[in-house]
Parts: sequence; C-alpha cells; structure tokens
Amino acid sequence: MLTKRIIPCLDVKDNRVVKGVNFLNLRDAGDPVELGKRYSDEGADELVFLDITATIRSRKTIVELVEKVAENVFIPFTVGGGINSVDQIDELLRSGAEKVSLNTAAVQNPNLLSEAAQRFGNQCVVLAIDARRSKERKGHWQVTVKAGSEPTGLDVVEWAVKAEKLGAGEILLTSMDADGTKAGYDNELNKAVSDAVNIPVIASGGAGELEHLYDAVVKGGADAVLMASITHFENYTITQMKEYLASRGIPMNL
Repeated sequence: MLTKRIIPCLDVKDNRVVKGVNFLNLRDAGDPVELGKRYSDEGADELVFLDITATIRSRKTIVELVEKVAENVFIPFTVGGGINSVDQIDELLRSGAEKVSLNTAAVQNPNLLSEAAQRFGNQCVVLAIDARRSKERKGHWQVTVKAGSEPTGLDVVEWAVKAEKLGAGEILLTSMDADGTKAGYDNELNKAVSDAVNIPVIASGGAGELEHLYDAVVKGGADAVLMASITHFENYTITQMKEYLASRGIPMNL
C-alpha cells in the first residue's frame, strides 16, 4: 500500500475560511493564511484552497491570496474556484500553487483538461467532482457544478473515467450528501470511482471521527483524505490523525 495523505481543505469566501453542511449554512472558520500555516506546521501532507463563490460570481480565483499562502505554507497546495483557462492556470501556478482544481469549467469544456495537462503536466491537474447520489438510479451519483447548485445529468463514474483519459492527474471527490455531516465519507462512492480509474482519488465530505479516515482508505480505496470541520474547529490535530492511521497499519509520512 502506498503512503496515504492527509489534506485539510479551506473553502474560502470573501477572504475567510467557511464551512457548512451539504454546501449550505456556512459559518466562519478563520483566516485562510493563518489556518494554512497552522496545518503546514502540524504536518499536513498537502492543502486545498477552494474559492467557493468564484464560479457563481463569475470571477477569477484570488491570486493575491495564493501568493500570501505560498509565502507562509511549505507543503504543496491546490487551488480551485472559477478557473476556466490555461492562462489562469499559468497565473496561479506562477503565484505559488502546485496544482489547480477544475470542476465547472471542465464539465463545460472537457478539452481544458487536455490543454492543461499538455502544457503543465497532468500532475498539476486535479478534477474536482461534486457528487450527489441519484434518486432515480440506485448505486449511481450525478455530477453537480457551480458549487453544487446545478445538476448536470453526468454520471460520476463515467465522468471520472473520461477525465482521466483527457489528462486529469487526480480526482478530488466530494460527496454532497455527506459534506459537513461528520457522519463518515460515502465509501460506496469512493470505491466506485477508485475502482474505475488508475489515478489517485481524494475522498472528501463527511469526516467526523478518526475511524472515518481509516474507512475512506480501506473501504473506499482512497489515496488521500480531505477534511475541514474536524480540523478547523480543532476536534483533532493532523498529528493525531496520522498517528491513528499509522497505528492501524496505514502507511503515513510521520
């Protein structure tokens, strides 16, 4: 088993980190640069910063914030939100991000994944999928875009397979049904996608207990676990997470 990664996620709105439940009822969680530095110092493997209103408001991801984060954080970080061109990707990578996360723009223009992978390498290209469980098709999930506000009709597993072929190097897979509930990841979803692709899958949405992280890796087949609520509100430290997983036989960078 390859080493697994712990990745705190910072959803940014109006230059503040926020966290909600099922993408709604957002509450303030702190300053993104301060939180990012704290997680970097604690030993997180990577960070993800998502400008969650950029697509809805049709504006670019905050480049200035990326530059500040890069000055204070010494681990790889991914930036997403409102990115819809290779020029924007270039600007963000030059500002200090290691990877970019594409969701809405990739659905609207799948060739963007290919263009980005050819220009920057697929290791820089993360496909973010916000998945909602289908009411019509049992065991299936639908891709949603624009911060989860708009269903697309796309099947999540089919989209993940297509995106890998186009050039995505990693999939950030968020269960909208589990998001913020602290009831555990949707490991049926994680397993369906991780079994279908050969690129790393980051499980996102639902972490509440240390055991949930273990389940995402073992039952869900995830290569990394993303969390927000349980780190922002100091339920657990990054060290506690890593030591717990290591104690249960999961290879970690300690």
